[in-house]
Amino acid sequence: MDASPAQEPPLAAAKPTKRSLMSSLMEAAALHRSSSFKEDSYVVSSLKPHEKRALSELKQLLSESPKPLSIWGVTVGPDCGDERGDVVLLKFLRARDFAAREAHAMVVRSAEWRAEFGADGVAEEELGFKELEGVVAYTHGWDRGGRPVCYNAYGVFRDRAVYERVLGDADKLGRFLRWRVQVMERGVRMLQLRPGGVNAITQVTDLKDMPKRELRGASSRILALFQDNYPELVARKVFINVPWYFSMLYSMMSPFLTERTKSKFVIAREGNVAETLYKFIRPEFVPVQYGGLSRPGDLENGPPKPASEFAIKGGEKVFLEIDGIEAGATITWDIVVGGWDLEYGAEFVPTAENSYTLAVEKPRRIAATAEEPVHNAFTAREAGKLVLTVDNSGSRKKKVAAYRYFVRKPSSSSSSI
Repeated sequence: MDASPAQEPPLAAAKPTKRSLMSSLMEAAALHRSSSFKEDSYVVSSLKPHEKRALSELKQLLSESPKPLSIWGVTVGPDCGDERGDVVLLKFLRARDFAAREAHAMVVRSAEWRAEFGADGVAEEELGFKELEGVVAYTHGWDRGGRPVCYNAYGVFRDRAVYERVLGDADKLGRFLRWRVQVMERGVRMLQLRPGGVNAITQVTDLKDMPKRELRGASSRILALFQDNYPELVARKVFINVPWYFSMLYSMMSPFLTERTKSKFVIAREGNVAETLYKFIRPEFVPVQYGGLSRPGDLENGPPKPASEFAIKGGEKVFLEIDGIEAGATITWDIVVGGWDLEYGAEFVPTAENSYTLAVEKPRRIAATAEEPVHNAFTAREAGKLVLTVDNSGSRKKKVAAYRYFVRKPSSSSSSI
């Protein structure tokens, strides 16, 4: 007798859950109690004795230079009179394990490269890469520690026409490298470079559709350029949409990486992008294509409206209730779920008992491939509450989500979250 195929046990019935603003905020706090990562200190008094000696030795070596050296717009040396100089020197020292002479050689070479390359003025140059801005390499928002976030995504070069237009010969590659330095220099300008300040960026690299072979030469040159001239400027490296073979390569490379380097790496497979990014970046700063609420241009007019975060368990159905809506008020909302693949709907429930519930958005299934958050508005004809429904009962997978709303009252005053 043939064995019947194994069947998955049925999902448990959905557990309807009502979420208030406060419960969402409390859950978000628990969700982000992660990561033992701690950024290096740049307060001289907190350095270890051998680190202080190395810093003093490096300054002494720099005092022998015929003229002051400048790195990232900061004069470095024993008599610069700028506390930022110590921060810069400590980055070079950490890149050389506090070997002062090696760090000195690195500082001198970097200063020479900056002068030859014209790095101090590259941020203002027009290099003709408008099509790549906001796509290939760009800085967008800040992480939870206030660090600028730089995104890298090279999947566009899978298109042969784009590759030939941008990287097709040595001259084009040279101009592209100059543009990539420009992006980095603009990111450096967002740093404080002061003891106790924001002194590094968070880097997110999207490996989806990245053509490895074609970009091998450009990638190696960018990596070498940044390692030599921008040491310790990345506090955390988050790799997203990681293909299966990357984990294998990482396992092979891991024995050759220092614990310090590995502590900065975060690896997220496809389908786990939003959950990973939310650990380090608030959803109102995460780009929409990665499961966040931030659309291009959103940050140009000041800080975005904050969002409430929550997690939806597998088999769970969540009701988000926005109470206290007055007659004549208009409510606008955004909601996003990382990896969607569930049902969403919205309805307005009037306060008056003899009134009928109104379907604002009929329940619909949103595919996992959706890259845009839901954005909608509704004007209430009577007092009541708006209820957003997120139904994950058809999945076993937990998903992270975020929402925010803005209420404009009839008197034109408003409230938001």
